[in-house]
Amino acid sequence: MKPVQILIIGAGNRGNTYASYSKSFPNEMEIVSVAEPNDLTRNLFADEYKLDSSNCFNSWEEALNIERLADAVIICTQDQMHVKPALAALKLDYHVLLEKPMATSEDDCRKLAEAGFNINKIFGLCHVLRFTSHYAKMKEIIDTGLIGDIVSIEHLEPVNYWHMAHSYVRGNWRKLEESSPMILAKSCHDLDLLRWFADSPCKHISSFGSLKHFKNENAPGGSTERCIDGCEVEKECPYSALKLYLNMDITDWPVSVITNDFSKEGREKALREGPYGRCVYKSDNNVVDHQVVNIEFKNKVTASFTMSAFTDGNRRTRIMGTMGEMVGNFETISLSNF
Repeated sequence: MKPVQILIIGAGNRGNTYASYSKSFPNEMEIVSVAEPNDLTRNLFADEYKLDSSNCFNSWEEALNIERLADAVIICTQDQMHVKPALAALKLDYHVLLEKPMATSEDDCRKLAEAGFNINKIFGLCHVLRFTSHYAKMKEIIDTGLIGDIVSIEHLEPVNYWHMAHSYVRGNWRKLEESSPMILAKSCHDLDLLRWFADSPCKHISSFGSLKHFKNENAPGGSTERCIDGCEVEKECPYSALKLYLNMDITDWPVSVITNDFSKEGREKALREGPYGRCVYKSDNNVVDHQVVNIEFKNKVTASFTMSAFTDGNRRTRIMGTMGEMVGNFETISLSNF
């Protein structure tokens, strides 16, 4: 069978991740085109996938302003840039795989949903946790009735202290007005899982969260604007940019986000000049660093969800049923019956 031909819109870290599937499974997927505004990023992607220059575009507008040149589009733009390219691709009769979150407003979500329902093509959203072996097995156990009827769910999204510093204090998702609420940017996966496990629409919901720690008022004495500028507390700071990005054994994410030059000099240049070298207490971030959500579903199942930066390790889930409970940590699942 002919491989599915793909146009990648947004050739950053996530776009490259999806495109790499074609290397492992060339009989299933072929990258034929890219749209990416950054010249260096676009050229590196084109070289990696041996793309003809005529199929490389500076913007999604250019790529979607001509006749269809692939079977499907994978859209990996920033959160606030999902809606327009998705609608344009659907209009051109492409299959579409859209990175989460679908959109940053309810109106735009409804607009995309309506467009997707009105075409005879696949319109997929990257809620990938449903397709992991771990959560697929948990759902399978729920559906067998082994723990009876679901009564309550507890779920933790441990953002991880270093990931928080990388993506939500220094990185592209640090400012609400440029991205989306962190509960949406990071945890729409988890809220989707809760809805999937409960198998019922939401009836009531409440949520609380704030930016508590990563603020200038919490900067320790002796800290500098950048970790590389002789900060007196850098060595004991868990959020040190030097610890994270100057580990020469790491050449993929997250280092691949800050520079294309993986030499020590290239990394240090990025830390002196780019956003990823800033002190976590002296950045321009404003998204929350912790948030909780409580949900009652229409079938009376209740769920509590916690997202926290001040964590390490994998997601943790406890599902309580009338005949037993199940606990998972993304590596193991334990099951007990009453």
